[in-house]
Amino acid sequence: MHRFTAMPTDVVNAYRQGAPDAHGTPPERHVSSGDGTPCRHCLKNIPQGAPMLILAYKPFEGTHPYAEVGPIFLCANSCPCGDSTNLPDILMTSPNYLLKGYSADDRIVYGTADTIAQQQINARLDAVFANPEVAYIHARSARNNCYQLRIDRGD
Repeated sequence: MHRFTAMPTDVVNAYRQGAPDAHGTPPERHVSSGDGTPCRHCLKNIPQGAPMLILAYKPFEGTHPYAEVGPIFLCANSCPCGDSTNLPDILMTSPNYLLKGYSADDRIVYGTADTIAQQQINARLDAVFANPEVAYIHARSARNNCYQLRIDRGD
């Protein structure tokens, strides 16, 4: 079992209130075109016509060579946190995803990154977590390298 971990609610609410993103600029406000706009908080696609935010996000503390920054979408209005042990909606809309294992000090564990077909995600998570150096995994878009969510070991 794995824990699919959304962005923290307090961080998301700060962005909704206009807090600066990873580049120091306020989130952009847009309207969702539907599929392909995954919210990193509720872990669902933002419905067509719904207000959304686009911002630069860095899912790491501090700065270091592995602290990637990239664009993400969030529901502009309140949405429930999508933490779950079930494969979330945002990992079921694309044919494949990039999975990368990270160590406890936020460094990529080399040999763990791979582009995986959506149907093979859980099996790949088991294989990556079999490496004791891996503390957590990031799922990213295989097409655009956008951060999707964090995956932690389940209990």
